[in-house]
Amino acid sequence: MHRIFQNFIDLLATAEDLQDFSKAMAYTATALDLSSFAYLALQRAGGGKPRIISTYPSQWVAHYQKNNYQTLDPVIGEALRTPEPFRWGIDFNSKFTSMAQHRLFEEAAKFGIRFGFTVPIHDGHGPIAALTFSVDQSRPQFERFIESHGRVLQLMAMYFHAHTRRKLASVYNIDGTCLSPREFECLEWAARGKSAWEIGCILGISRNTVAFYLEGAKKKLGVRTIVQAVARLAAVKRKQQN
Repeated sequence: MHRIFQNFIDLLATAEDLQDFSKAMAYTATALDLSSFAYLALQRAGGGKPRIISTYPSQWVAHYQKNNYQTLDPVIGEALRTPEPFRWGIDFNSKFTSMAQHRLFEEAAKFGIRFGFTVPIHDGHGPIAALTFSVDQSRPQFERFIESHGRVLQLMAMYFHAHTRRKLASVYNIDGTCLSPREFECLEWAARGKSAWEIGCILGISRNTVAFYLEGAKKKLGVRTIVQAVARLAAVKRKQQN
């Protein structure tokens, strides 16, 4: 455990973007035999899309964000109420207050998200965040690991949150222009030479949706072409590195 934890800290220290942070946690979760994970950070502005870093199926993440499920997810509701880690599963329905919440859990189950361990993060620096490890069925080894190392996972969640907040806090701000997370993601992939079709495959959205986000980014940045938008992004990154 000590070696895995130290490697996790080293990966966080060198992480620079969403992909790096996702790989750091995914590698660590796999090393601990914890299957899938999802980190969700609520935004300050009311109604803003949460930041999600996850190994959940991309179709489910896109569906979750499209329907603003963070506003009715009983797991997030519980994370808002308590700073203590908690388990959830099929018996979590005592927390449901509507049929919509029942449907949410039924939909998540279709993607193999049925049981989990969630660490709420209340650090006093803004809206709450939560890190969840989930499995598709109740497994004795998963339960034993949570029982033995729950506090270590809580510490890992706090480290992960602190690093992502520090590194990504202004990541969507380009010279004072705020892009949405999706606009920024699409622009970043465009900067790496990916086509709209390729970006759509990577993010689990349609080519037309990618074009919509890139068009939004261009309008906000006051440029006419993707090349000009990418140049603005590159200039800001150079400033941050100097």
